[in-house]
Amino acid sequence: MKTIYNPTPKEWAALTRRPTITTESLNESVSTVLKQVKERGDQAIQNYASLFDGVQLEDFCVSKEEIQEASKQVSEEIKQAITVAASNIKKFHQSQIITEAKVETIEGVTCWRKSVGIEKVGLYIPGGTAPLFSTLLMLTIPAQLAGCKEIVLCTPCNKQGKVNEVVLYAAQYLGIDTIFKIGGAQAIAAMAYGTEAVPQVYKIFGPGNQYVTKAKELVQTQGVAIDMPAGPSEVLVIADEQADADYIAADLLSQAEHGTDSQVVFVTTSKQKIAEVTEALETQVEQLPRKELAKQTLTNSLMIELSTLEECIAFSNEYAPEHLILNIDNAEQYIDLVVNAGSVFLGAYSCESAGDYASGTNHTLPTNGYAKSYSGVSVDSFVKKITFQKLTKQGLKNIGKTIEIMAEAEQLIAHKNAVSIRLKKLSNE
Repeated sequence: MKTIYNPTPKEWAALTRRPTITTESLNESVSTVLKQVKERGDQAIQNYASLFDGVQLEDFCVSKEEIQEASKQVSEEIKQAITVAASNIKKFHQSQIITEAKVETIEGVTCWRKSVGIEKVGLYIPGGTAPLFSTLLMLTIPAQLAGCKEIVLCTPCNKQGKVNEVVLYAAQYLGIDTIFKIGGAQAIAAMAYGTEAVPQVYKIFGPGNQYVTKAKELVQTQGVAIDMPAGPSEVLVIADEQADADYIAADLLSQAEHGTDSQVVFVTTSKQKIAEVTEALETQVEQLPRKELAKQTLTNSLMIELSTLEECIAFSNEYAPEHLILNIDNAEQYIDLVVNAGSVFLGAYSCESAGDYASGTNHTLPTNGYAKSYSGVSVDSFVKKITFQKLTKQGLKNIGKTIEIMAEAEQLIAHKNAVSIRLKKLSNE
């Protein structure tokens, strides 16, 4: 990891800049996939499954028999873990459901807002070396709580046409039965446009590689909503002199093993702690199955010494990390200083892995600095807010003149007339 001692605030912007990825060829290739799926539907999906995944699929809908068979292969230990995690996730997200009060803005004028679940949502769960069944919990549970009527799941299969058994068990546990063996940009296209087999959805959620991310970005420009802009996973750890170096190293490596484009940042007030964490990283990384990947990630990452904890948090706010760990004494005293972060972990024992799996908070979070303006996924992500208003006769009389004056000032006379005609009839009653 690159180490920087006491950089000035003027240098922070450069340090918080994420590595850039050239996307010109990516744009072209993903646009072609989207166009083909939009025009040719299932036939294009089958062609891309053969081309990209090396599998011939006559039917890419996962059958009930496949789901049942996959569930038999999942250990009781994993099933119990899913049960505990799902319970915690549901409990936390249920707390987000509120009924908003009706407000009388002026006598006779009542306004209120109601949350309505998005009717059709699509979930994408990656396969590959790390099939993220935990993400299926994180997306499905708030969608169900929000009242989404139709949930479509796309996830890739292997060369034998099999979907990861734990993903299928989690889907069965959650009650999802509309599942397709489709991966990559073509899965996003299928859900965005609809095909003969795959229903069209109104909003798409879920992580993926650069092709999936680019596909989501492009369909968003065509009117299909997505959860949020996505980038590689990241964590920023702030620690004081008392922090355990082994804990810090473990947290950094938990993100470093995601992929070589991930970024980990360690910020501290202690030069000695930098030395201790460096040593702990060297020891722990050698024990990881994905050590080569983690080592490469660390070469793109940073260790920074600053003078005070307040400075450390100010730097973090500039970086706006997906995950922020405050491994410091009395961490809760610093909460109000944190303004830009996806999810925050307080104290020595609040490891980021807890939020990734089972504490209850959602792990689908803004990356790449988007925590300055985006929130993580919640029940709100799966609803739209509809406002209502009701005016009585007296209510219209009370605000009618105000509306007429404003409408006339904007030269929108039909708007004014909508009030004036009513007021005239009311005055004649």
